[in-house]
Amino acid sequence: MRLNLAQLKSSGPWQSAGVALPRFDTEAMSAATAKNPAWLHFGAGNIFRGFIARLQQDLLNQGLTETGIIAAETFDFDIMDKIYAPHDNLTLLVSLLPDGGMDKEIVASIPQGLRASSDFPQDMDRLREIFRSQSLQMVSYTITEKGYALRGLDGEFLPLVQTDAENGPERCVHAMSLTAALLWERFQAGGAPIALVSMDNCSHNGEKLRESVTTVAGMWAQRGHVSQAFADWLRDESQVSFPWTMIDKITPRPAQAVEEALAAAGVEDMAPIVTGKGTYIAPFVNAERPQYLVVEDSFPNGRPPLENAGVFLTDRATVNATERMKVTTCLNPLHTALAVFGCLLGYTSIAAEMGDKDLHKLAETIGYQEGLPVVTDPGILSPREFIREVLEERLPNPFIPDTPQRIATDTSQKVGIRFGETIKSYGDRAGELTAIPLAIAGWLRYLLGVDDSGAPMECSSDPMLEQLRAQLAGIKPGQRSTAMVEALAPVLSNAALFGSDLCAAGLGEKIAQMLGTMLTVPGGVRAALKEYL
Repeated sequence: MRLNLAQLKSSGPWQSAGVALPRFDTEAMSAATAKNPAWLHFGAGNIFRGFIARLQQDLLNQGLTETGIIAAETFDFDIMDKIYAPHDNLTLLVSLLPDGGMDKEIVASIPQGLRASSDFPQDMDRLREIFRSQSLQMVSYTITEKGYALRGLDGEFLPLVQTDAENGPERCVHAMSLTAALLWERFQAGGAPIALVSMDNCSHNGEKLRESVTTVAGMWAQRGHVSQAFADWLRDESQVSFPWTMIDKITPRPAQAVEEALAAAGVEDMAPIVTGKGTYIAPFVNAERPQYLVVEDSFPNGRPPLENAGVFLTDRATVNATERMKVTTCLNPLHTALAVFGCLLGYTSIAAEMGDKDLHKLAETIGYQEGLPVVTDPGILSPREFIREVLEERLPNPFIPDTPQRIATDTSQKVGIRFGETIKSYGDRAGELTAIPLAIAGWLRYLLGVDDSGAPMECSSDPMLEQLRAQLAGIKPGQRSTAMVEALAPVLSNAALFGSDLCAAGLGEKIAQMLGTMLTVPGGVRAALKEYL
């Protein structure tokens, strides 16, 4: 069996292999979408294929919508050329169950895949046509938090953004510039209302998207590339809304065990590829079953009935509370702490870490003891139950092939939210915290690039890696510094990094002491976990 539309017509072999098939007419869906596109998505990776596209498939299966989602990629065009096109935009979704079982389903809700770049003029012409269509209700995004950034670490506009500002909408490159350019097309075609929906895992994602798109449009208006009326239209949320969302689902890189299981079931050509941009991706997506999507219900041109696919539709305050609950208390801080300590202790699986009593206690302490007392309760989900599910069902699932090395990527961009918000919530009592300062000390120890056995260790990519290493250059495993607090002060006092000045918060000496314990090699990291927990 091969994953393509022609072979879907022979349902018997797929059913014998335990693969669920779409329960709608794919040809009719494709034709309806071509004529009246309602949903376009930027970011064609695994979270989209394994979660968001599956939501629309659920609605199609229920007969609650007639159209699918058009996928567009702004960064890694090999995904479209080598994964989407050869398989007629189909995805084989494999849900990995805690008992080792696999639920398999073909997701067929994506009728078209496009490359959002002026290097592909036909694709861009189609995107312009879609944006001009009054039927288009929403444009969603999973392009990672970096995809919204217009400025570098120095606060200045990125060179690419500066070039886009000068060139205008006809020759822009950055994802936010492309979005603004396509909205300019919509405005000129009558300005039908639309919702732009970030579904990326970052705080206030709708606000980030709005700020970036309106900033680009403002620069163009100043230079005469677009009208001021267009820039004003973009800022009118009765016309162009930017709903906030909270998304949660683990979709790790494709696992060899899943590839082998599919091959044994008779499914061919499932091997992963590594794209020219370094994306590790396969025709299948393996993912955990638990998933959450909470969306601010602000859609000025209507929307699909997402509540019938399990999505929480609510107000902005509730979305913010839910996102804050997850990102600052109930999941992300636990994940980040496990990531850095997992790397230091030689783990290659998050699930395996959960069998380590010290690491399990670290995660429990951050969640239950230090997070819950200051958690924001969103009302629609129980924070305590959410942590319980994370610690007892999700992270320990041995069949989710997620790695601490993947989670450790870009940690400098995360610590201010994942730890800093709880620290700020404690205020003058921040000195009472133990596990969160220990996690920060663990991250600083991780940045030194030496594991707990004393062996060299490769750190995951991070835009501040070299800068932070330079600031920590005087601190080395095996050498206890007598002036640790002074050596760490430039890092720990960086409020832009941690969300507040940790030295002023009364945590500088505690973190320095913890890091000092970890510098003993071998075994200092393990000793610190035992000593402080």
